[in-house]
Amino acid sequence: MAVLPLFVIGPNAVLSVIGHIRGPKPVQPPNLEAVRELEVDVVIPAHNERDTVALCLASVMRQTIRPNSVTVIDDGSDDDTADVAEAFAAANNFPVRVIRRHHSIGKTPGLKIQSRNLDGDVEFILDADTVLISENYIEVLAGQLFRVPGIASVSGMVYPLRDRDRAALARLDSMRRLREQHPRLDLTLRRPIFNRLAKGIANFYRDAIFQFMQAFFYAGVINLFGSMPNPVGCAVAYRREYVREFFDHYEPAMGDNMTSSEDIFLGTAFMAQGYHNTQALEVVARTEVPEIHKIPNQLVKWFSAWLQTAFHLPAMVASPFKALRRYRHNKQNAAVAQQRRVVDGYRQPFGLRFAHSMGRPSGWLIFFGLFEKVSFVLVILLLILMSAWEPLVYTILFETALFTLFLVMYSKGRRLEFAFKGVAVTPFRYAMMFVDLVVLTRFLFDLITARRSWRK
Repeated sequence: MAVLPLFVIGPNAVLSVIGHIRGPKPVQPPNLEAVRELEVDVVIPAHNERDTVALCLASVMRQTIRPNSVTVIDDGSDDDTADVAEAFAAANNFPVRVIRRHHSIGKTPGLKIQSRNLDGDVEFILDADTVLISENYIEVLAGQLFRVPGIASVSGMVYPLRDRDRAALARLDSMRRLREQHPRLDLTLRRPIFNRLAKGIANFYRDAIFQFMQAFFYAGVINLFGSMPNPVGCAVAYRREYVREFFDHYEPAMGDNMTSSEDIFLGTAFMAQGYHNTQALEVVARTEVPEIHKIPNQLVKWFSAWLQTAFHLPAMVASPFKALRRYRHNKQNAAVAQQRRVVDGYRQPFGLRFAHSMGRPSGWLIFFGLFEKVSFVLVILLLILMSAWEPLVYTILFETALFTLFLVMYSKGRRLEFAFKGVAVTPFRYAMMFVDLVVLTRFLFDLITARRSWRK
């Protein structure tokens, strides 16, 4: 979630508002009968996830679509993550392939290898610290993914994983069988008081941010452009042929040094090809979030990946400057566009050549995201250095009111809760903005020194 609008009064938030007001374009609904014919390969990257990997597998096991294969990639863990995964599989007669690596090579190379080794229609990436709350999560995502050609990724609604979610999954029959057959395997998660407090604050903060991003920002820009900037990479269904196509195109020149977050680069690269990243609001997953003092490290990784992606795909950044050229092109091809609108109102010509010559409408998201990341924090910093406290206070109050308003508007059933959270997380939101200054400085250093070993 690297392109969170820093201010609700920023341009990306305005684009989202326009999308909500205008509503979605006509699209072809999924063929629910054909969904069950799809072959889904579940890939679970894991690194030191022994406390959650069994719950993750339990949530996969109860899905309404039985996967074609389930692969756990233990990427050089220091704990017994692989042993726990194998024990769960044996206890439940659930076929799981466990790949053990003695040394970590990162998540991106693992996805590349699996996209080439597997032959299913859907490559479903599920982080080992994430669980699927909705039993039809994979089925809904697979249906959306093959609704029309050109949809490259689909993710559901993702929220922080809570202790009560762990407890509910631990009561499943599959977990009971694991405990019965391996009574010495203690998977109880024990956190010291300080860590429990830090985790609770992080969940509180991230719950508001995730809701704002997905229910407001992503939903709005999907209405407008047919795509959000990138999928939520902890529980996402990819069209496998598009993932393999991605690696076949970029690996020869870049190797595995792509970006520090695979889903951000994948999402933007898909949009450059004319594909879409979308979401399903009706299904839910929950993921482990870092404790509050560790969140800046995650934001560094995400924002770094976003800047690296903009560097690798300048055609997307330059898209707004080609808007007039695109308008003329669309006007000349209005008849063809009218025929396509019946099937998919967001259909774009495929291929990077079109992106280089015409740009992409969704490139506005990338351009404005870069603008916000670079300018907004500098403006806040400048106001502080100039001791312009009154304009700074009014800006924060006005922006917080709008953030909370939109959060409440798009949180049906939880409006009172998010009204409180919208105000309470303001100090955290503004504090996290200054992480961007560090990332931007480091990125400029990388450019000056020609350092390109960006990798996850």
